[in-house]
Amino acid sequence: MTTDVPRGGAPLMVSVHDVAPGTAVQSASWLAALDARGIPATLLLVPGPWRGPSLVADPQLAEDLLAAQDRGHELALHGFYHIATHGAGPLWRRGVAQLMARGAAEFATLSEGEARARIRAGLEELADVGINPVGFHPPGWLVSPESVRALRRSGLRYYSTHLGVHSFASPLGAGGAAAGLAAPALSHRPGGVGERLGARMMIEGARRFARTGSAFRIALHPDDLSRPGLREATLRAIDEALDLGARPTTYAAALGLPRSAWQLPAERARSSS
Repeated sequence: MTTDVPRGGAPLMVSVHDVAPGTAVQSASWLAALDARGIPATLLLVPGPWRGPSLVADPQLAEDLLAAQDRGHELALHGFYHIATHGAGPLWRRGVAQLMARGAAEFATLSEGEARARIRAGLEELADVGINPVGFHPPGWLVSPESVRALRRSGLRYYSTHLGVHSFASPLGAGGAAAGLAAPALSHRPGGVGERLGARMMIEGARRFARTGSAFRIALHPDDLSRPGLREATLRAIDEALDLGARPTTYAAALGLPRSAWQLPAERARSSS
């Protein structure tokens, strides 16, 4: 399985979201489908209690994740609780977070201090099982400017949003945001009235990006597997993109971070306060 930065084709980053003890079965199902295709993915880990116990309470899952990393998959931090903090942040920002992320946007309205504490807690939980990620994906895709400042101080090398992957190694962009790689994400919204239309749009979007050579991402969620046809639509989108020349990679590899940078010392997590 390759983790090199793709050349000669559209960079395709596949991410498996919401990896936790409570979603271990669904995560394993997605991972098996990707392994069968030789696709390195970025696995987004929820270390705190969410839909079940914390990740440290499931040593088998931790062992499986480290084995996946050894096969070429990347492990990234995905918040801590994966649940929005109600009552924090400006009213308009809270409204957008609830509408867009259905209560999952944990980092959308946090202050810098609150974000720093949760990032540190997440890194420490993962370090306790030997996992030391270099990247962060905010639950619900949304992250406050204050959280971005906390991330920059945490020692993590990048964070992602719905439109791209942002590297802290790059100069600051407008508004203090990190610069990086533009890569829109395609994902499902299970249970909505537009579920079938969304599935078709994922397939068409993957074709379009692959044909134009533009970097893009496909997000896999555990709840997608509970809806008829979403798994098939997702795998069809991936397969057709590969047939059109898309080259699968991970978030870190797409930013040019070598594999040696993916596993950072455990001490980093405890010194990021």
